Amino acid sequence: MAEGDGVANQDIRVWLEEAANPGDIGALRKWLEREKPIDELLRAGELQIQERQVRRRGTDETGAPMGLGMEIVLVVIGAAAGAIFNELLEQVKDAVKAWLANRRDVEDGEPPVGGVEPVNRDDG
Repeated sequence: MAEGDGVANQDIRVWLEEAANPGDIGALRKWLEREKPIDELLRAGELQIQERQVRRRGTDETGAPMGLGMEIVLVVIGAAAGAIFNELLEQVKDAVKAWLANRRDVEDGEPPVGGVEPVNRDDG
């Protein structure tokens, strides 16, 4: 894909619901960093992983405002961004599924609900 097709201006957002344990975002980030394709991009300087605090929109089941949450953003850098983005997005989705399954096996209770989605840098 060419850099001008819009894909090069996208990042990948990984989020967990507010009910996640405080350490879940950090544990998920470490899991992602150990995934071979992601690790290779990090080492090559073509990817950065950031944790961000975000204000959740909407309300919970009681009608209370959702409040603050954390997310992980994978920022794809450089000329290869357009060429690798779709493949990286699928790799991140697979890694998050594997992390959720692992967390279910090693911790009590159900893992948090989460998601992976592309996000335009302009949308923040």
